[in-house]
Amino acid sequence: MISIIERDAGMAQFVVRNIEDGVKSRLQRRARRNGRSMEEEVREILRAAAREKDASEAGLGTRIANLIKGTGLNFDAPELRGHVLKPPSFEE
Repeated sequence: MISIIERDAGMAQFVVRNIEDGVKSRLQRRARRNGRSMEEEVREILRAAAREKDASEAGLGTRIANLIKGTGLNFDAPELRGHVLKPPSFEE
């Protein structure tokens, strides 16, 4: 359960209940690695999530490229370079 309490000056507080012990431990380790309190680490995670663009905003090619990014698949398709691709025709 997440409770949101509005505060003055446009700030809000989140109260998150029932977080698994393992999640809390990983957040504490991450905060230590980044030199922050766990509370500040969670704020930074929320800020980063709010900055992300929706996947639906990206084009299909960008979404496909993001799926294979970092997998070691890196190839060029020179046979397609400079050619206009025409949609297939399904008429007989």
